[in-house]
Amino acid sequence: MDPKIDIAKTSTCTSCRFKEDKSNYWTAVLYFKHTNGSYIRGFRMIVGDPMLRSDRHIDPQSPQAFALTFRCYDGVPGSDWAYAPGVGPFESIGLPKKACPGGIRSNTFFPTCWDGVNLDTPDHHSHMRFLDVPVPPFGIFYLNGTCPSTHPVHVPGLFLETVWDTKPFLDIWPTDGSQPLLYSMGDPTGFGHHADYVFGWEDDSLERAMANCNDRGDFPADCKELTVQTDEEINSCTQPVLVDEVTEGAYLSALPGCNPIQNGPEPATVIKSCDAISTTIALPAATAV
Repeated sequence: MDPKIDIAKTSTCTSCRFKEDKSNYWTAVLYFKHTNGSYIRGFRMIVGDPMLRSDRHIDPQSPQAFALTFRCYDGVPGSDWAYAPGVGPFESIGLPKKACPGGIRSNTFFPTCWDGVNLDTPDHHSHMRFLDVPVPPFGIFYLNGTCPSTHPVHVPGLFLETVWDTKPFLDIWPTDGSQPLLYSMGDPTGFGHHADYVFGWEDDSLERAMANCNDRGDFPADCKELTVQTDEEINSCTQPVLVDEVTEGAYLSALPGCNPIQNGPEPATVIKSCDAISTTIALPAATAV
């Protein structure tokens, strides 16, 4: 996507709860492998590395250790509510090694310190950093500190939760202890868990909401600065199919695109001899004006 394009101006709708939020939030799709074999305009960032296939072995008290985790729901209502994302006995860094009766949630925290110059960088993440402080016992939500001098601008925290309904597969879950889930980029470990964000809030709507909507009850309708959409309005915001490729609703002989399964522990490599019908192009980095 060209960084000079203001997606808030070019978008015709949004699948976000607030009508003013035209931002792009993206994370990889999770597939089940069956045993039958079959913030300024233009700001963007990525957290995580899709090529990882092993644990990063970083400081367990650092924000990076809590930024990308999975929660294994045990199916007992409320049993995990006492634990913040990234904290407690239900969490793991890679995909859970067992069947989760209540499904799986991926937790994604983006860094909150910006260098104040680059809207993007070639690696899509070095213009951002996490706070250089240990995470308190109750999780990264309660992180407090000062941004480093190299990245002095503190930006709003961004947290994504993606709930994967794996319950339909419990009856066919492997009994040999293997882990049958894999991400769409060919990652069966979960260590390549990552997410992208492209800023797209309309005009000063986010600024107004942050200044005037301080209710902690998490009720969108309580923020009078923003327009709340119904579920019907959200679900009606769709794009036409751009690539004629089967991606869901059927057994697949391979993952969509050029994404063969790469188990690791070595980092995954880009497949050069790609015959998939979808392609990507490199775009120039953007700089704040």
